[in-house]
Amino acid sequence: MAITAQDVNKLRQMTGAGMMDCKKALQEADGDFEQAVDILRKQGQKVAAKRADNAVSEGTVLVKISADGTNGKLVALACETEPVSNVEDFKNLAQSILDKAVADDIADKDALLAATLEDGRPVSEHIVDLVGKLGEKLEITSYENVTADQVVPYIHSNGKLGVLVAFDGVNGTDVNELGKDVAMQIAAMKPIALDKDGVDSATVEREIEVGKEQARAEGKPEAMLEKIAQGKLQKFYKDNTLLNQEFVKDSSLTIRQLLEKTAKGLTVKSFKRIAIGG
Repeated sequence: MAITAQDVNKLRQMTGAGMMDCKKALQEADGDFEQAVDILRKQGQKVAAKRADNAVSEGTVLVKISADGTNGKLVALACETEPVSNVEDFKNLAQSILDKAVADDIADKDALLAATLEDGRPVSEHIVDLVGKLGEKLEITSYENVTADQVVPYIHSNGKLGVLVAFDGVNGTDVNELGKDVAMQIAAMKPIALDKDGVDSATVEREIEVGKEQARAEGKPEAMLEKIAQGKLQKFYKDNTLLNQEFVKDSSLTIRQLLEKTAKGLTVKSFKRIAIGG
């Protein structure tokens, strides 16, 4: 049957797909709109399968803090190239995903992918549809949901890195400025844990072995290797755990000391740092 420009435009409005893709889908479906929509979705699935192993190093990180400041949600939607990250449909989908996470107080990434948007279809299907339209792999690379006495967010100027800092023991103290400083510290210094006891045992064992090997290579006696390695481990904790790091804006203070100086009993309950492309 003859496919009119009005038919093509109608399908385009329904799906957001390109004009030529819509025309081909309608021709293949003999003008049946529902079948044409299915064809376009299958095209998205084919593109997604073909590009499944591609790296996603561009995209956007979005954050939302609850009105009372006690909950924060952070989501990263990634793509392959910068131009796609600037496409309106990509940005709109990212915002819709975050809005859904907030509206339903979604706990984790799996639940977010399964959550349904306004048309009743899950987020995962909307991502595949947009893959078919944009021709690139798209992926929710990270999703974080944090609750505490007060949660402070930070989004880096490139829009590809975000941090949530969860404070307990606030007791009426305004921690917004402090929170931004701590969040920027996390963004720049990439701590792997809050404190020493948060570092996994495999990492600790690896650092001790590395310390021993370095000392051995320097000709230190075997009897001294363990002590030297333990000293290097303490340096590792100082560099890589948030509370033990030097505050970048005042190296005379650790983050732990900065918190104690700000308010008695103030603590960082947890933090989340997510980044696209590194």
